[in-house]
Amino acid sequence: MTPGPAGWARETAEGGSPSGLSPGSGPYQGYVYAYPHKTAYRPLEPRPALREVWAGEPMDALFLYLHIPFCEMRCGFCNLFTRTGAPEELVAAYLDALERQARAVRDALDGPRFVTAAIGGGTPTYLSADELTRMFDLTERIMGVDLRAVPLSVETSPATATADRLAVLAGRGTTRISIGVQSFIDAEARAAVRPQRRAEVETALGRIRETGFEALNIDLIYGIDGQTEASWRYSLDAALEWKPEEIYLYPLYVRPLTGLGRRARDWDDHRLRLYRYGRDHLLAAGYEQVSMRMFRLPGTGSATEYCCQSDGMVGLGCGARSYTSGLHYSYEYAVGAGQVRAIIDDYVRLAPEEFAVANVGFRLDPGERRRRHLIQSLLQAGGLDTAAYRERFGTGVTDDFGAELERLADRGWLEPLTAAGLRLTPEGLAHSDAIGPALFSGRVRELMTAYEAR
Repeated sequence: MTPGPAGWARETAEGGSPSGLSPGSGPYQGYVYAYPHKTAYRPLEPRPALREVWAGEPMDALFLYLHIPFCEMRCGFCNLFTRTGAPEELVAAYLDALERQARAVRDALDGPRFVTAAIGGGTPTYLSADELTRMFDLTERIMGVDLRAVPLSVETSPATATADRLAVLAGRGTTRISIGVQSFIDAEARAAVRPQRRAEVETALGRIRETGFEALNIDLIYGIDGQTEASWRYSLDAALEWKPEEIYLYPLYVRPLTGLGRRARDWDDHRLRLYRYGRDHLLAAGYEQVSMRMFRLPGTGSATEYCCQSDGMVGLGCGARSYTSGLHYSYEYAVGAGQVRAIIDDYVRLAPEEFAVANVGFRLDPGERRRRHLIQSLLQAGGLDTAAYRERFGTGVTDDFGAELERLADRGWLEPLTAAGLRLTPEGLAHSDAIGPALFSGRVRELMTAYEAR
């Protein structure tokens, strides 16, 4: 099962607080784009050498992820690991550090073969055309990957999707562009503390289509203050005019330390109603549902050998995470602007040898590996292949998680087991942001609860 890059590499997604499926807990506990969340990571003592971490790991189908932690503005809903207004000299220093890190990481990998790649943030196109060229050059030269030969996804924004930047992306093999529009109505964009104008959005989309990328993804958000079913349909139809190969529908989350964090209120029913309307509208327009958030035109999208449940991911950049079978690791995580700036400042000063070890992470025992496979599979519309699960782990998924699956079935959120496997019902997919956190292990819940937001 191999959902698209935005589903499992995206560093822009919300982190959720752990919660069970208790009555009244609500459908919006947290977006589980990866398991476990970074708030379950802790400093590794002693810090293991990357050579040891990757020793014996399969190298034939790796994901390469680059993180650029800069944006031109910070939206009110954003809990990205990013900073705004980075001066040119900091960007240059960041690329210097990225080059040092790439050398250390490549030295730790024994003949890696990358089969897909993504560049996220932040906003990668915050970098100028020349800076983007340098980023691509050092990545291909050091990591030994031909980015023109694999599916490559890059995130952008209306303000930074300029012709010169897009030309660089196209020339270096980018197959998928993802742009955060959120709303085509200026007043709603302002309500989400995203100061942009419809005209700027349309100009950026026109440039993207003129450049000729294989796939365009448009992100939209529902649950914005003042948004109605009619205004939600207006944004959906405005997006559909561009015939994007993908559309992501994100519920608005109000998070601590974000610009909207002081305006929280309970609007679960409203968000769920808008979600169902958006889902049905896109299905009627001919899209297929890939997950709660992702909708795709049938027959589009690049094929990849990468399997998010089992294959490794190599992350470069101070906000990127890396996955091996037994260890997920990254650098320190923060949301608050001051803490993010301090982490970036520390990253750009690291000596080459500091990049040769894993710093912060989470070790996955056999039980956590099973649980990750379950979560990463079940939250996709295609569900979990029970035969593949048994082949990988030697046990049946109902033997390992029978009680939890029974609770989902009792709520009407899980279809009966078939020869093909396990799948959520349409209403189960609608409650993915409650189901995912409810499947977290007790250990992960404790670590997330103990994490101090900063």
